[in-house]
Amino acid sequence: MKSREGHLVELVDDTGQVLGEATVAAAHQAPGRLHRAFSVLLVDPDGRVLLQQRAAVKTRFPLRWANSCCGHPLPGESLAEAANRRLAEELGTGPVSLTEVGVYLYYAEDPATGRVEFEYDHVLRADVPADLPLGPDPDEVAELRWADPTRLMAQIDADPRTYSPWLGGVVSRLLHPTGPDAPTGGPRAAPTTPSGHRVDHASERSGGR
Repeated sequence: MKSREGHLVELVDDTGQVLGEATVAAAHQAPGRLHRAFSVLLVDPDGRVLLQQRAAVKTRFPLRWANSCCGHPLPGESLAEAANRRLAEELGTGPVSLTEVGVYLYYAEDPATGRVEFEYDHVLRADVPADLPLGPDPDEVAELRWADPTRLMAQIDADPRTYSPWLGGVVSRLLHPTGPDAPTGGPRAAPTTPSGHRVDHASERSGGR
């Protein structure tokens, strides 16, 4: 795994408008800088979602269970291009067709590493076959498993520290889509973080819902 700490990310406001750029490392240093990210959920024909346990070398929330794939688009890079790039790098799969099911704004502090996640997170769904070939990079992914999303939400509530703090919010968008192609009326997060932004404070909560 090549370090991506020096890669650039897009800094945004809480409506997703671009404000500038920063390195991955700088954006995740406390108190954090709000930036664009994406979370991919691969969904099989039975409606299960693919989860990955983040590798031990991850700088943020290592060994926590998270969604199929996460990442940051480079400045000017499309979400589809960025997500498929990371699917290939992390899971050895793709490209896939992606649908945005919602946006999740959250703030989470990693008590183990001191790093911060402060993200305008586009939640992307991809429907995939049951026999999807997977070749995870062990420097990215410790383990994979498929999970029923409704049962998963209950498991996150019962044992939140086993899971990444954003997973509950991401899966909630899958279950209650709010994206451009989704029915209207779905839930949106709106609490205020310590820095004054209207986002979910997801630090060690059950998904920040």
